Amino acid sequence: MTPFKTFVTLAASILPALAAAQFVQAPLPYPSAALEPHIDQTTMEIHHGRHHAAYVNNLNAQIQTYPELAKLSIEEVQGQMSKYNTAVRNNGGGHYNHDLFWKVMAPEGQRGTPAPALASAINAAFGSLDEMKKRFDQAALSRFGSGWAWLIVTADKKLAITSTPNQDNPLMDLPGIERGTPILGLDVWEHAYYLKYQNKRGEYATNWWNVVNWNEVNARFEAASK
Repeated sequence: MTPFKTFVTLAASILPALAAAQFVQAPLPYPSAALEPHIDQTTMEIHHGRHHAAYVNNLNAQIQTYPELAKLSIEEVQGQMSKYNTAVRNNGGGHYNHDLFWKVMAPEGQRGTPAPALASAINAAFGSLDEMKKRFDQAALSRFGSGWAWLIVTADKKLAITSTPNQDNPLMDLPGIERGTPILGLDVWEHAYYLKYQNKRGEYATNWWNVVNWNEVNARFEAASK
């Protein structure tokens, strides 16, 4: 075989795989140690570098089964999840959820506070920021097994707190899910906290408020409220 034919053969085998790599994992938006001491560096590196990466790789593998995935954003995939199999549900949800999770946390000095519009909406829905945190923590602690707690903007532009199992989220068009646009989410899978907190999910949830990126939450609230 000539070098040119070898190149063509190799390219033919590689290009379909490259074309299928629709979904890309972004780097962490800060150093892996930036959330210390509340979330430890080792957990961040394993969580992002192994768990999240696996969801992205496994979702891309599903493009061979569902070629239309290559034309959809990760948000669009969530909104029509009822069309797809469990692998797309678990891995597509895992990718979306984690991509949001990294962004709604930030290092010290970059976190901000709830903007007036968000603070007003929190007060209207829950009475106070402290009460919102209390209800959010309860959603995180009462989720049996693995899952997520969420602060969402509902279809009528109000705030609500909900939780979902496994890698489900409020964007999914699936039975039993309270629909809405997530603006804040907490991962309560054990791999998110076990190295530092062991079985103390409540301590993890409480300390997590110290790293919430309110600047990002404000932006998501503004976009979802339009």
